[in-house]
Amino acid sequence: MGKERKDADGFDEEELIRSEFESIVSGLNLDQSAPTTYLDDLDRIDNEGFVQPNPPSQSPRGFVQSARNAITRWFHKNNRDDDGATL
Repeated sequence: MGKERKDADGFDEEELIRSEFESIVSGLNLDQSAPTTYLDDLDRIDNEGFVQPNPPSQSPRGFVQSARNAITRWFHKNNRDDDGATL
């Protein structure tokens, strides 16, 4: 026979632990399925009217000026720890 630890009153600690565990587990719902999937959520977002941003076109001169400003900010970081790129 296995080790049975019963007190003088007939109290079995392991049986009490087992019964508590059984009562907890019996109340759990292990069905983790969701009513919708990730793809359903993506379709819903598209149907909610998301409009992609459309930045205005830049002239070649504006593009070069923007690049020059970015490079200047890059080289003159003032000893910052980041790489100088910001959003």
